[in-house]
Amino acid sequence: MQTITVLGATGSIGCSTLDVVNRHPDKYRVFAITGYAQVELLMKQAQACAPRFVVLADDNYLEQAKQYALQYGVTAEILCGAKALEDVACAAEVDAVMAAIVGAAGLLPTLAAVKAGKKVLLANKEALVMSGALFIDAAKQSGAQILPIDSEHNAIFQCLPENFQYGKLSAAGIQKILLTGSGGPFRQRSLESFSSITIDEASTHPNWSMGRKITIDSATMMNKGLEFIEACWLFGAKANDIQVVIHPQSIIHSMVQYIDGSVIAQMGNPDMRTPIAYGLAHPERIDAGVAPLDFAEMANFTFQTPCYERYPNLKLAIQACEEGQAATTRLNAANEVAVSHFLDGHIGFCDIARVNEETLNQMEQVSVSSIQQILDQDKAARTVAVDIIRGKFAC
Repeated sequence: MQTITVLGATGSIGCSTLDVVNRHPDKYRVFAITGYAQVELLMKQAQACAPRFVVLADDNYLEQAKQYALQYGVTAEILCGAKALEDVACAAEVDAVMAAIVGAAGLLPTLAAVKAGKKVLLANKEALVMSGALFIDAAKQSGAQILPIDSEHNAIFQCLPENFQYGKLSAAGIQKILLTGSGGPFRQRSLESFSSITIDEASTHPNWSMGRKITIDSATMMNKGLEFIEACWLFGAKANDIQVVIHPQSIIHSMVQYIDGSVIAQMGNPDMRTPIAYGLAHPERIDAGVAPLDFAEMANFTFQTPCYERYPNLKLAIQACEEGQAATTRLNAANEVAVSHFLDGHIGFCDIARVNEETLNQMEQVSVSSIQQILDQDKAARTVAVDIIRGKFAC
């Protein structure tokens, strides 16, 4: 029986995690669930999984949460704030933590779980994008097990040799990691029409059901860029060890190419419950509630190289990865600001990449060696991005 904390329970990953957990009440129990603004959903989840704690990231929702708790008969203790998020991530009773808070907000509670030596199911790619070396060093020191939940990184993990030593790809006979992406909804759209892309068009993914921010990132392929950075840290790879491949069908989730000519791929229907179940049960396998592939009905597989003119954010992410930690932290921060302003109708779709690039250009290169320095870089980049938007793009 594993005891689990789900950070970001009301998001798509969090909901899928609880779905898998609820299928196996003999294997898992929930210690805590956390959420932000979807308070009623959070309390419905608490009614179903009976956690010991429910944590709100923002105490402005506390009274609302108490009302819903009474309505749904929730007896869990309700906590609020950043410290409470960290506390339920590193509590002694917890065996595993699903780290599914989107964005920079997930860094500190995820890092708390790592430092406490937990089994961390990492769905928050921004934690590694922002703090790479510090994050990995903390895991090595504490003995925390990091299991990637992003479908691509989970696929790579499954395709690696058993007992693979991170940072030694060539010693394991690995020639290249092939990181796949669908190409998003605008893979075939004319570049001339990109300036007219609407919020609704960018908020619809052809294969995956995700939150709005991640869906926009998929449309710009920033999501793939962040995954590129995450893969470098997770697997001890350099930028030239990874190749991004567009695979519109999203059936092959990623591949590992070996020096003998073999390519090992992980396949499955596009459903996040598969990697979640793999992470929860590792090294065993459990039913995830996902339908198996029907090869008789499967469409042809297609692959192509991404065009940076179509996906400038992908190019920015790879360049930031080569530049270093401060650059990836800044890029993530600028992108969160730019996407938020796009969703609010303040800037256009193409302006997202422009804001990101201009933010990186305006900030001097520095070295970062502490969490505080990383948070300072994050804050500074957000300020620069907002100033750029107000000065150049605001309606």
